[in-house]
Formats: sequence, structure tokens, C-alpha cells
Amino acid sequence: MTSPTRPFLPFRRIYVPAMLGLDVRPLVALARSMGGRPVLLGLVRVPLGKPLSRGAAMARQLRRTLVQMGMEARENRAARTFVSHRPWKDLELQLQGDPTALLLLEHPGHFQAMDADVGEVLARPPCNLAILRGPLPTEPLHILTPMRGGPYAELALRMALSLPSERLQVLHITPPDSDGVADASFAGLARILPRLPEVQVHSATSAEPLNLIREWAERANLVVMGASAQPAQAQPGIGPLAESMLREYSGAVVIVKTRVEAETPHVFDGVRAGSRAISVLVDKWFAENTYHASEFDDLGRLLELKRARGLSISLAVPSLNEQATVGRVLGTLRRALMVDVPLLDEIVLIDSGSTDRTREIARRMGIPTFIHQNLLPSLGARDGKGEALWKSLLVTRGDLVAWVDSDILNIHPRFVYGLLGPLLLDAHLRLVKGFYRRPLRVGSSTQAAGGGRVTELTARPLLNLLYPELSGLIQPLAGEYAGRREALERLPFFSGYGVETGLLIDMAEQFGVRSIAQVDLLERVHRNQDLEALSKMSFAIIQVVMRRIERRAGSAILEGLNTTMKIIRRNAGGYYLDVEHVAEDDRPPMIEVEEYLQSRKPKTGIVPG
Repeated sequence: MTSPTRPFLPFRRIYVPAMLGLDVRPLVALARSMGGRPVLLGLVRVPLGKPLSRGAAMARQLRRTLVQMGMEARENRAARTFVSHRPWKDLELQLQGDPTALLLLEHPGHFQAMDADVGEVLARPPCNLAILRGPLPTEPLHILTPMRGGPYAELALRMALSLPSERLQVLHITPPDSDGVADASFAGLARILPRLPEVQVHSATSAEPLNLIREWAERANLVVMGASAQPAQAQPGIGPLAESMLREYSGAVVIVKTRVEAETPHVFDGVRAGSRAISVLVDKWFAENTYHASEFDDLGRLLELKRARGLSISLAVPSLNEQATVGRVLGTLRRALMVDVPLLDEIVLIDSGSTDRTREIARRMGIPTFIHQNLLPSLGARDGKGEALWKSLLVTRGDLVAWVDSDILNIHPRFVYGLLGPLLLDAHLRLVKGFYRRPLRVGSSTQAAGGGRVTELTARPLLNLLYPELSGLIQPLAGEYAGRREALERLPFFSGYGVETGLLIDMAEQFGVRSIAQVDLLERVHRNQDLEALSKMSFAIIQVVMRRIERRAGSAILEGLNTTMKIIRRNAGGYYLDVEHVAEDDRPPMIEVEEYLQSRKPKTGIVPG
């Protein structure tokens, strides 16, 4: 079963160019330290005026070397060998325009042995570039990342975070008598660095940054830093400060540079830098907190973890007129997760006033069944799924609470164990959201991935705009999720369609985005809603986001705004307007409800009804 520590892989592909006579094993080691599998690219240069066939023997020899190197590193990713008058140009074309690739070079060996085209690669890299003067230390890494916030600071931070360090220190350097212009682009990084607990941040003012970096580097064994921002034609392409560190510092150094050059320093203003910097936080979260249900299909191991941690687990199934599917959902989950393997301690149905046989089916199966409108009568009855989820905390006892919808046509135990696995594995997680492919059925045809329209057209755009730290969530509105009671009971619940959005925002603000994870549950097939229902859902979600913006701003933005929605309908006489009230109100944290506190005392409980 996967460890709670998951690698942060900011580069999808890592390329290591090699020529005969050059030892690129330190570069391969660097790539592997980052958790990547390097692609070895051979370069054979044939002098101008000579036929390229002259390079065949060298190409064969180089390929043998690369294959042997790959075998030693337990890799089998030796890619093609370029035989050319200008092999670096061929390499540049291969890598051009790939924002997720990283090209590794070594200093000074590569520069001394290769032709003048290397200078163009340094000046205008075809992709992300890292220059190593190594080798990497064999002892635990103590990394220093000095930065002022220039165009390569974000890449330097990504590189440092990808390495398995024992200590990572960021040194923010400002010149004396700075008017703030030079630090404008550091504003974005300043927002996210406090949210990276593995990073120690220090600030210093100096007119001699090289001397300051050398002083701090004495406490580290690896320096990771960005190249100097400079015009593209400047030589040697990485700036005098970085070149001095490569040439003079006795320890290992990695210099990074992005494929986009800065024309002038003011291009990297605080807004743009903030957008780039937040992606570091989101990308790292995505890499470390995204799971797959197959990681947790060993139910015996999950049961061991549950018992070792002394946890109890409840499953609450919300329903409204789901007689066609509720029996299969409840039966499948009870048989697999209570009878065959006692992972769940209880399953309850929390109904929203069904008028069909939904409740009758559940009761005949022996499933405790509640009508949420009948619970907590002193607080009044509200309709809505969010109200049902909130009140399910009252009638369940588990330390972990999972929710799974009752309309899933392809129900499988993974919809539950996939959610519980990360919570059992990692004690720091407080909420796990499911995501999946959602086929869209239109008449007799099915679109493989057409579902989730409100997610893509409303929820994710709003989160990207206003809560970008949550932008890595693939399906923030998914109805399958699980959490720790100690966290859920401290959060308000919106009563309607906006409950999922509200929980995500509140969980992130109270416990941090790292308390949230997501898990791939493969595919979910259910009854698709019509456009009118989706429109009302979008309207409610927008209200929730605005309410949370109100709380952040400390002012009533929505006061006086409309909470009635004009529905456009059509009959034989033409189009007309209908009005529906769609107001998203939230319930207080359940921990503040007296009846809940009483129900948590030993030997008390709620009688199903």
C-alpha cells in the first residue's frame, strides 16, 4: 500500500543529452533523485563538409554506452541518437515548446566538449533547463535556494521541492535602499511560502549578494538557484552571479532557467508572479494528494489500519426517490464492506422525503433509515441534499464519515474504500473527494466524458478565479466523499446544491489545502439531470462562493441581491417566465448544536424514523 509521502514531480519528462567521452551519470542521479526516469539522448556531431555516414560507428558506440548506463540505473529509456552536423539544433527541435520537460546539462564538462550551439541553448533554452555542477552529495540534502523573485525563482523553488531534502531554506535577498520594484515579483512567492511547511524562509539585505549566498551556502550541501534575468544575447546565458557560483562554490550547485526570457524586469509584476507561484502550491498538492482507488483494494490491509488506529467508520447514503437503485447500492456495499470485511461499522439511509419505495426497501434490508426533515425539529426543516448530509452527522457515530449517493448505476465497493483509504493511511488528511469519468446519456447515445457540466462551466472556473489553491480538484462537486468527524462537525453546511463547494472552501480555510485529498474512482454512471436543474445548481454554487467572499472581505456583498431565479419555460402558447426561490443558506457547525452534543454522550442515540 502506498506511503503517505508521495513524490512531487514537476517535470513530466527529464532529458539527459550525452556525447562520447562525457560522463552523464551525475545527471542521471539528479533525475532519479527528483523521482523521474531520465530519457537519455545521444548526440553525435559530424564536421561540416563530411558525410553524415561518418557518424555511424560513433552512434553505435554511444548507443551501447547509453543502454549500459540505463541498465545500471535500472532504466530502459535510452531514446534516439542524433547524428548531425548540428545535433544540438536537432535536440532543440525535439524539445521545443514542451513546458513540462526539463533538460539537464553538466558544468563545465558539457560546455567544454560541445560546439557553439550550446551557447544558444543556454541563451534561449527550448524547455526548462537545469545546469548541474556536482555530483550530488551522498549524505541527506541540505538545500539553499537564494532568490529575489525574478523570472526563474518559481522554477528554482519547484526544483528544490522535487528533491528529497532533510532541510530546505529559501533566502530572500533584497538590495539596500530598495524601492520595492525589484521585489515586485517575489510577492507571489511570499503568498505561498508560508503554506509550505517543509520550507524555512529567511530574508536578508545585501549589496553583495554573491558573498551573502556563499556565507549561507556554508550551512548547506546543495544550492539551487535561478539564472540571472538578462537580455537573451548576454553571455554565457546564465548571468554573472550564477556563473560565479558554478565556478567558485565548492559544493554542488544547480542553476535553472525557464524557456521564456524576460525582456525587461517589470514584466514580472506581482500579479503575474502570484499566478505562477500559486501553481507551485497547487501542483505539489496535486502530486502528493491525488490517489487511485486501486491503491486501497486490499481490504484486509485497510481493516488492519482501521483497527491499529482505533477508528470507527460510518457510511451515510442520502436519497430522494431512488427506488430503482437504492437496494443494489445498499446491498453491494453492506455485503462487501460489512459482511465480507467489517470495514464499516454502520450504514444509514438519510432520506429527503421520498414519495416512492426508497425507505421501504432500505428498512426491509435492516438499514437504519431517517427522514432528515424530521430531525432537529427545533431548528426547522429545510429541503436539500446539504441539509441531509449535515443531519447525517447527528445519526451516525463513526470517527470517519463517508457519503455515497444512492443513484449510482455501476455501484462498486471502490466508491467507499477508495475514499477511506487515504484517511486511514494519512492522519493529516481530513477530507477526501472522489473523482471519476461521468458518461453523459442523451437519448439512446452516450458521451464518454460529457457529464459534470456544472463542474466545468461554473464550479472550477469560480475556484480558479477566487480560490486558486483549490484549482487542482478535478471534480469539486462529486457526491462521493469522506472526512474525519472531528473536522466535519466544526464546519457549517450549506443546505442545498452548494454544500460540496462550501465544505471545500471551509475545510481549506480552517485546516489548509493539504488537509484535502482526491481519489480516482474510475467511472460513475448515474441519472443525468436536465439543464433546468443544472442551471439552478449553478445559481446556488455562485451564491455559496459569494457568501464565502463576503466572509473574507468582512462585508455583505450579497445584501439586496436577487435570490430568485427566472426560469424560462415554453408551452404551446410560446415562452414564459417562471420564478423559483434558490437561496443557499448554511447551517452552523454541528458541534454547536445542543442535541448533537447530547447524542454524542455514551449510551444515547437517535431512533430511526
